[in-house]
Amino acid sequence: MKTIIIGSDHAGYEYKAALIQALQEKHYQVIDVGTYTPASCDYPDYAHKVAEMVNNNQNTLGILLCGTGNGVAITANKHINIRAAVCWKKEIAALAKQHNNANILCLPARFISESEALEITEIFLTSTFEGERHQRRVEKINTQLKIN
Repeated sequence: MKTIIIGSDHAGYEYKAALIQALQEKHYQVIDVGTYTPASCDYPDYAHKVAEMVNNNQNTLGILLCGTGNGVAITANKHINIRAAVCWKKEIAALAKQHNNANILCLPARFISESEALEITEIFLTSTFEGERHQRRVEKINTQLKIN
């Protein structure tokens, strides 16, 4: 059974609840790292938790939600081996997985409907990395920055 680590700030709180229910109905193991209320909160707190947990277990994928998806993606992508992709269409979710081997889906809760969030998530979770020429590119993503 695939494990999904999910987190959101207040803007993604309602969609997160719907996603958790849908994922559990499809027999995914879901770990919810928060937020647990619609009160205003800081998205990096949840993005870091999801990224750390995905990094610590290669058999997991992550889902993050915030207003635009950008804040959680920027934060998660600070972690080595994380490839967090902002997806607002099914086609982008498919390509994020097929070409970039994305391991965290970032959803812009203020710019998509709940049904779109569910459809995008389904595509992301069922798409597979194509490897081959894309593998070479993915291997070039992680870097150690030299500071002079």
